[in-house]
Amino acid sequence: MTSIRPTSRASAPFALDHPKLGPLRELPGTWIGTGFNLIARPDFQNQKPFFLEINGTLEDLTFELIGGAIPNRGSEQIDVNLHGLHYPQKIADCLTHGALHIESGMWINIPETTDPKAPATVVRQSTIAHGDSLLAQSTFITEVAGGPVINPVDSFPFTDPTIPDLNTPAKNIITNPAYVGPYLNTALPEGCLPPGLDAKATIRNPTLALLAAIEGQNITNSVVIQVSTAAAQGSTGILNIPFVVRNANALRMDAIFWIETVQPSNGDPFLQLQYVQRVILDFPPKPNDPIIHWPHISVATLVKQ
Repeated sequence: MTSIRPTSRASAPFALDHPKLGPLRELPGTWIGTGFNLIARPDFQNQKPFFLEINGTLEDLTFELIGGAIPNRGSEQIDVNLHGLHYPQKIADCLTHGALHIESGMWINIPETTDPKAPATVVRQSTIAHGDSLLAQSTFITEVAGGPVINPVDSFPFTDPTIPDLNTPAKNIITNPAYVGPYLNTALPEGCLPPGLDAKATIRNPTLALLAAIEGQNITNSVVIQVSTAAAQGSTGILNIPFVVRNANALRMDAIFWIETVQPSNGDPFLQLQYVQRVILDFPPKPNDPIIHWPHISVATLVKQ
């Protein structure tokens, strides 16, 4: 892509800052764009172990300010006030426009606390229509001049007893062609992805779609927020209805969001949001076989309207 200003009404950064929102301050508003979704899912109905589904995506993501402070009462320290946003997220297939994902939730900016002693963080709370609820906390927040550093994220299933972080390669990657054959022999969906992507490489590492989307852009600033449901054991995580637990248990979610300021070659700067998200799904293992962790990966590049 080039750095030409989008034809839609792209929003410039806020003239009036939102200091109480911290790193979330530029999110309020509506973001639209395209992306890429990859999920291995059970295929019991066709008597196959799994089906690899790959979609180009259309996304509409809106953030709205929560009116006023949210007081959390302290018994071991003074009260703290939280501030945040609530959001609906709607994702559809690029070609059919059929619904793929509906999610609602909140992002909350949490100040530094003394009991427990913890730095300032952000939290993402989400409910998904499949019967899942998650609570993820930030593990890394920074703001840098220039564009984002987007590292590879591997889509191949693996059997590591401990699930690695989003950008840490698994040690025990599945190589059996019966499992990874579809990853090597599936075409990319048409319509919503940047042109020229190599199908095999992009399916293995979907963040290549993010890099292609910003090729040639002049990104002057990036706010980076990484969150995980494994951030604080015992206080974050995912809850699933029994059907999900038994058939395709959503075990862990990790994501990185980049809030980018883009300066086009003509016109004013505009805001862009990119993200990569990985949800680990566990299907019931065959007798005497190890549990296989299946990465469900979503990426998107959205422009603020």
